Amino acid sequence: MVLVGLASCHYPYREMLADESLDEHSRDSLTMLYERHYAPGLNLELLSDSLNLACLPLQNCINMLYKGDHVVIAEVQKDTTDVNDSIWVKLAHSDGVQGWVYEKDLKHQFVPADSISQAIYMFSGSNKAVLAFMMAIFIAFFLLRDYQREPFKLVWFNDIDSLYPLFLCLVVAFSATLYETMQLFAPDTWETFYYNPTFSPMKLPWILTLFIGSLWLIIIAGIAAVSEVFRYLSEWSVLYYLVGLMAACIFCYLFFMLTTHLFIGYFFIVLFTAMFLRRLWLRTLSYPYRCGQCGHKLRQKGVCPHCHAINN
Repeated sequence: MVLVGLASCHYPYREMLADESLDEHSRDSLTMLYERHYAPGLNLELLSDSLNLACLPLQNCINMLYKGDHVVIAEVQKDTTDVNDSIWVKLAHSDGVQGWVYEKDLKHQFVPADSISQAIYMFSGSNKAVLAFMMAIFIAFFLLRDYQREPFKLVWFNDIDSLYPLFLCLVVAFSATLYETMQLFAPDTWETFYYNPTFSPMKLPWILTLFIGSLWLIIIAGIAAVSEVFRYLSEWSVLYYLVGLMAACIFCYLFFMLTTHLFIGYFFIVLFTAMFLRRLWLRTLSYPYRCGQCGHKLRQKGVCPHCHAINN
C-alpha cells in the first residue's frame, strides 16, 4: 500500500509553470515535458534499419535515416485532422537532413542518446528478460549438480558467514518491485525519467527517489559482497560463489518483476525481507562478540570453541 501511494507522486512541473518569471521558451519546454515527457533539444539514436522523414507540407520530399544515426528534436506540432497520429515531431540530423515523423514512430524506433536511457532500453526488452532468466536457470542447474557431487559455498544454501550477498539479492528484488510498480501505477513518471534520466535521487518523485537509491545501494552492497567473498573463500570457491550470486541476482530481478506484475510480488518481497531479518538476527544479533584471535563469532565472552583462545 505504501508503494502504491508513493507511485502517485509527480514531477513539480505544474508548480514551476506557475512561476511568472519564466520566459516563453522555458515555459514551452516545461509544458512539453509535462504533457509529452520529452522536449525540443533531446538527442535520440535510431534503432531500426532505416526511417523516412517527411518534409511537411511537401509530402513527396523524403529524407532517409539509417540505424545508428543521431538526431535532435527540433519542434513538436499537433494536427487534429490526422487520423493516424495527431502529434508530429520534427527531427534534425544535419542542416540538409531534417523532417517530420509521427510521435508513435519516435517512441518505438528511437532511444535517447543518453547512456542511462540506452541501458534502460537494453534491460527492459521482453526477449532479453527471457534469455536472462534461462541463463540464470542454466547456471543454477549446473551449480546444484556440482554441489551434489562436492558441496561448496553457495548463496543461501551453504552460505558464507556474511549477510552482504543475501542483502544484495534483497536489494535487487526490491529494485525490481519498485520498477514494476512504476510500470503499473505511474507509467508517466517512468517515461519522463526514461527521456530525462539521472543518477541523482534529489528533486524527483518519491517512487523514483527510492528506485535510484536502491540502484546506488546495489552498487555498494555488490562491492561489499565481493569483498566478503574474497575474504572467506579460496580462489576456485570464489569463482563458484560469484557465478551463483550472479544467477541469484538475475533470478530475483526477473522473479519479482513478473510476480509484481501479477500483484503477488508484494507478498514475496515482504516474505523475503522477513527471512533476511531472521537470518540477520541468527547470524549477527545473537552473536554480539568476535574472537580476538581467529575472528569467529561468539555468543558470549570466554573460551573460543574454534581456536580455544580466551576472550575476556
